[in-house]
Parts: sequence; C-alpha cells; structure tokens
Amino acid sequence: MDIRCRKTTCLFNDRYTCKAKGILIGEKINCKTFARSEKEEIEMAESLFEKTPEYAPQRDSKTMSINCRADCLFNKYGKCVANGITLNEIKEKPYCVTYLKK
Repeated sequence: MDIRCRKTTCLFNDRYTCKAKGILIGEKINCKTFARSEKEEIEMAESLFEKTPEYAPQRDSKTMSINCRADCLFNKYGKCVANGITLNEIKEKPYCVTYLKK
C-alpha cells in the first residue's frame, strides 16, 4: 500500500511518505496520528514548479497498522483496505483524500 502524506509539518512525514508505526483516521476523516514537528511547512503547490519533489521510498503496509473510524467504503471492521492512502494538508490537521463515503 502506498502511504503518502502532504502535511510537511508532521513529525512522521519523510519526503511525503508517512513513517509512523500506525495511522488512525478519525470519524471526520482527519489523521489522528498527526504530530507537529519543528520543520517549516512546505507548500507543495507553490514549490511544485520550482523543482520536482523528492519522495521517500514506498512503505510496506504490513509493517504498520492503518485503523479507520470513518464511514468509508474502504473501512472493513476498523481497518483500511484501500490499495493506498493519501493524506492531504489542510489547516491544522491532515485529512484522508482516499475517503469514499459508503
């Protein structure tokens, strides 16, 4: 599973790849695992045309727990079964853009 995160100020964000041991997506499709780091926020849209972003290698989802409380098509008994998830940046907390309402 490809796990991408655009919230560059997250402690677990390594070049747009989530390095957390586990992810919890809440009922309002926000990432409950988010923890602010001291990094300066990078606006992906602004920097996209300046240079190509560097991405960390894809992680194997078997090494992490992806839990979900949202009313999502990919939520099977509290576990995410999507082929990949992307967390977008919005205001304070990132949210899951892979979400599809049941």
